[in-house]
Amino acid sequence: MTGRVPGPARRSLLYAAATGVTAALTAPDARATATQPGHAPPATPWTTSWATAQTAPTPADPVAAGLTDGLCTARLRLSAGGRVRLRYAHAFGAAPVLVGPVTAEGRPVAFAGRRQEWLAAGGSLTSDAVPGLRVPEGAVLTVETRLPGPTGPLSLHRDTHAWHTVDGVRTRSVLLLTGVETTGARGPVIAVLGDSIAEGVGTPADADLRWPDQLARRLPGSAVANLGVSGNRLLLDSVRFGPGGQARFDRDVLSLPGLRTVLVHLGVNDLHHEPVERDPSRLLAGYRQLALRARSAGLRVVGGTIAPFEGWKRWTPEQDAVRRQVNEAVRDGRVFDAVADFDAALRDPGRPSRLLPAYDSGDGLHPGPAGHTALAAAVERRDLR
Repeated sequence: MTGRVPGPARRSLLYAAATGVTAALTAPDARATATQPGHAPPATPWTTSWATAQTAPTPADPVAAGLTDGLCTARLRLSAGGRVRLRYAHAFGAAPVLVGPVTAEGRPVAFAGRRQEWLAAGGSLTSDAVPGLRVPEGAVLTVETRLPGPTGPLSLHRDTHAWHTVDGVRTRSVLLLTGVETTGARGPVIAVLGDSIAEGVGTPADADLRWPDQLARRLPGSAVANLGVSGNRLLLDSVRFGPGGQARFDRDVLSLPGLRTVLVHLGVNDLHHEPVERDPSRLLAGYRQLALRARSAGLRVVGGTIAPFEGWKRWTPEQDAVRRQVNEAVRDGRVFDAVADFDAALRDPGRPSRLLPAYDSGDGLHPGPAGHTALAAAVERRDLR
């Protein structure tokens, strides 16, 4: 099947999706795929090896209007290896999008045996295992996704701190693709619910120096999903930076297969983005709610203290006082199952309200590569599972 669906066929498929008869038009014979009564299909130990969290496009995004016969090429640094399948999502979509044909390392990707499938607005789409493809841990996987379109605005992750292409134009954004799942995790399976620091601001593109990347290298056989979003807050949503940690937790974290531990790395943006949060008890209540939801799903939850940020353009002494109160309560051990003390790892002993100069990327808030190394080292293996 070619990448562009002929006009009449596309219109028929769009009509089918809109009227709810897509399954009748495209599904294989149910008699050929049904599981025999009393026999559950065999379980496969899929875990997330690479992941990203989506936000809605804004008018400033180059692909805000969507694509027609678009080709998206993503180069993704995996953590765990093994067999491969892909996951797409359209969390902020207003209409279904036709996905495919897709290739991974040049091999055809299918969805229930079909080269193209509809991705529902607000939904997700998981592929079959890619035939003949096994990857080592730490591999770079190239995925090409054809979007026949017209798609309308596409859900995306704006900056993965790695270079990809859309219709041959270089971009650091990934459209619709939210996960690569593999079968080879032998160690901890971890999701990082974070902001711009976890996302990688302060590290160069394609260097894989973000602290979740470095954590994965410290833990051979582990799987680490980086769900950092620049500007993300714990408590409040943002038009540009997406839903806050409270709002996106179920979709971004609990939907991941094989997950065992979630590490919460949020809070600093609540302190300096308007409206500023001045009550430490509200931040702590937000943390406790995330911990409760994680434990209810059988997950271990690790909390990261908020690193200092004096020198940032919106820093004030009052914000730093709130930060210190929050961190003191987190260290007491009554919020999370374990603590990653990022504050202690990054602060300047001579001036604890700012980053150690060797760890500062230059803006006072975001650590540079050496700071990300210190962050990864602050996560204790004994606290993970």
